[in-house]
Amino acid sequence: MSNIVTIAEAMNGMVRIRAARTTEMVEEARRAHDCWPTSAAALGRTMSAAAIMGTDLKNENETITVVINGHGPAGTVLVQAKGNGDVRGFVANPQVYLSREDGHLDVGKAVGTDGTLTVTKNLGLKEPFTGVVDLQSGEIGQDFAYYFAISEQTPTIVSVGVLVAEDYSIKASGGMIIQLMPGADEACIEACEKIAAEMKPMSDLVLEGNSAEEIIRMYFPDAEIIGEREIRWHCGCSREGFFAALKTLAEKDLQEMIDDDKGAEITCQYCSKQYSFTTADLKRVLEEKNVEDRLRRN
Repeated sequence: MSNIVTIAEAMNGMVRIRAARTTEMVEEARRAHDCWPTSAAALGRTMSAAAIMGTDLKNENETITVVINGHGPAGTVLVQAKGNGDVRGFVANPQVYLSREDGHLDVGKAVGTDGTLTVTKNLGLKEPFTGVVDLQSGEIGQDFAYYFAISEQTPTIVSVGVLVAEDYSIKASGGMIIQLMPGADEACIEACEKIAAEMKPMSDLVLEGNSAEEIIRMYFPDAEIIGEREIRWHCGCSREGFFAALKTLAEKDLQEMIDDDKGAEITCQYCSKQYSFTTADLKRVLEEKNVEDRLRRN
């Protein structure tokens, strides 16, 4: 099935639900970074939540960037979702495999809790919106729920899950965000609390073959589907982009690289793709940088 976020309303518009299957998207990220199971789960859960949040973006160039750093062995988890459905990200240490006594992956220990979850929304305005909250568990879902409650003042249930196979591939991945709208009555609140208590893990629901819409209707039979958004793993990096980035280096640093005559190798942190630049390329970078600097001064 395609990676699609399904958007719905239920209980007379008092509840907004967004659910997504993200298995293929997370598997592409796992392969790009050669992730071990617990790192893959941390990255995949964050990608699922960020991808769903990205459906709030109105313009294809608007972005949501999520940074999680609990000072655990996995290090920083960073994910960016664009308004056009593109999602990319990385985990600083992709080779973490920690499990609990019950056999489940210990994402909380890998991520840690001595740190923060930061969400930055770049909506094309003069200044981006940034919300920061302390990590609660490192398990990702609870941390996002806390972010919504504190930074956006919206009572929210967040369920994200990633199931990793023995060969480290992603068997199932998905996420669901349930939010109470202003004016939600006590009966609605109690119903959502009951759903949160009884909900099966998202990875199990996806593994069973349920579509995002079927998962929503499983818990909200009266749901009205109001939209869909396709999401995909896509970095968007390019050799041209890194060529331009090299121009931001100081002239003396570029000259040192040229004098070393070893060229430059740049690896994209988002997708691990490598780009090689020869000494001749670096000379062209420096020439163009000098021309552009002169034009700016004039």
